[in-house]
Amino acid sequence: MQFSSTDQYVATSDLSVAVNAAITLERPLLVKGEPGTGKTELALQIAKSLDLPLIEWNVKSSTRAQQGLYEYDAVSRLRDSQLGDERVHDVSNYIRKGKLWQAFEAEGRVILLIDEIDKADIEFPNDLLQELDKMEFHVYETGQTIKAVNRPIVIITSNNEKELPDAFLRRCFFHYIKFPDEQTLRQIIEVHHPNIKNDLLSTALTQFYEVRDTPGLKKKPSTSEVLDWLKLLLAEDLSADDLKREGVNALPKLHGALLKNEQDVHLFERLAFMARSGR
Repeated sequence: MQFSSTDQYVATSDLSVAVNAAITLERPLLVKGEPGTGKTELALQIAKSLDLPLIEWNVKSSTRAQQGLYEYDAVSRLRDSQLGDERVHDVSNYIRKGKLWQAFEAEGRVILLIDEIDKADIEFPNDLLQELDKMEFHVYETGQTIKAVNRPIVIITSNNEKELPDAFLRRCFFHYIKFPDEQTLRQIIEVHHPNIKNDLLSTALTQFYEVRDTPGLKKKPSTSEVLDWLKLLLAEDLSADDLKREGVNALPKLHGALLKNEQDVHLFERLAFMARSGR
């Protein structure tokens, strides 16, 4: 089982090595990087490349680790007992399987994506240590022990919003997806916009990197945002000359695809004003 780039995803050599190392070691792959660098998409493409089903667990701030295992619906059982429902005599009728349970009992090997783990409470990763390490857990209400039939390939993503516990990190293979260099970025763009003209792309990338490298920027535009921006430029049928006419240090055309908060827009407006004043 070897992962590499797909027709929809450009994986750098170090990313491919990290994925394959995690598969060989049978350890979760912890992927960090700026938002928009393709961490979630990586799991989708690994599933496609290896022709395996994907189970997604999207973590929120309110998510508890127990929900990934199972949940016991005591309220429904109480209500059914009051109504005289025969189902109450079998507690398993009120056990809701979580994403880990689904991955563990799958007939074949699957990809399990635990997406944006850093959104949850700091104890969330620690609460999954044993389950991800031993690939089993106990269901107290039924007395069952659920063991993985086939060990899933676990991909865990983080936007680095909070530090993860050392004990959790020790059990993972780690990879940080760096923002791509220009050559890699061009390859990524070629996948998504194969017919873009070279002069438009060169001018757009020059402006994009000027925006990204501007000191004081609160949120740097990411890979996904440059792809959205280029899609808009193509939809508006803009040329390289149309972009150049905007002038140096001015807001780029359709800048709402690149700048995502008012502080950064105001920063570019000030730069444009200072450029005009200095002429």
